[in-house]
Amino acid sequence: MIVDLEDLSSAGELLRSALDLPEDAAEAEVLADRLGAPPPGRAVAWLAVDDGSGLALASINAGDPTLGHVEMLAVRPEARRRGLGTALLRAAEERLAALGAERVRLGGNPPCYAWPGIDVRYTPAICLAQRSGYSQSDTACNMTADLTLPSDGEAVDEARLAAAGVKVLPAGDDTAGWVRAIWGDVWAYEVDQARDRADAGCYVAVRDGEILGFASYGANRPSWFGPMGTAPAAEGLGVGRVLLRRCLADQRAGGHATAQIGWAGPIGFYAKAVSARIERIFWIYTKSL
Repeated sequence: MIVDLEDLSSAGELLRSALDLPEDAAEAEVLADRLGAPPPGRAVAWLAVDDGSGLALASINAGDPTLGHVEMLAVRPEARRRGLGTALLRAAEERLAALGAERVRLGGNPPCYAWPGIDVRYTPAICLAQRSGYSQSDTACNMTADLTLPSDGEAVDEARLAAAGVKVLPAGDDTAGWVRAIWGDVWAYEVDQARDRADAGCYVAVRDGEILGFASYGANRPSWFGPMGTAPAAEGLGVGRVLLRRCLADQRAGGHATAQIGWAGPIGFYAKAVSARIERIFWIYTKSL
């Protein structure tokens, strides 16, 4: 039987058991904690199999109340092939429809999310989406930065910026407002989260009191980098490369061997700046109710 999950204290342990990819299982408790504290204006439904063998998370943002998201669907390995994934997905769809959703997307619901869509290595989840009437509507990719590689040119790049009057500093109270004015509420929320978390951070490049760019990491997952942006007037100064490397250095100091550049782009920039490579591919599925 599918029931409402009122107590999320067991969600992290269930996810650690159910998530097959080591990089996801390692952050299971973090995912449960952060998804369990959604942004304002988000309607959320946590659903579970009554014996604790699986769970699903469904949500809708106030910004588009017609689009529902199934952000999480996990079943313990020993309970698979019993139709529990299908039952959880159907229950999530019914709950979203009751909340006013006209379409459902299988994937992250920014600004607080675990992943963009279904990692293609989760083959059973893709099979479930296809047999449940979903169509692939988009593709997203992550790039992996190897933090164990020697880093060249950091001191030269930072010295060049300093000579141009640009300082790299921890983000201040005004950063989220600046980000919101250029890129919108989603990135501004992530900046605030990155500034507030012990396992996250955000830096800005500043000249004469004016912010030229920002970069953050750990807003949703400690091992993930992003978002990052440079003001149009500052493009070409090399601000982004310096900010990126400063964030990755923090993640390396925090014990991470790699960093995931989420929803990565532009790909060429990250490949050149830190030898990042495309690694995780996500298929985003959608259907009308």
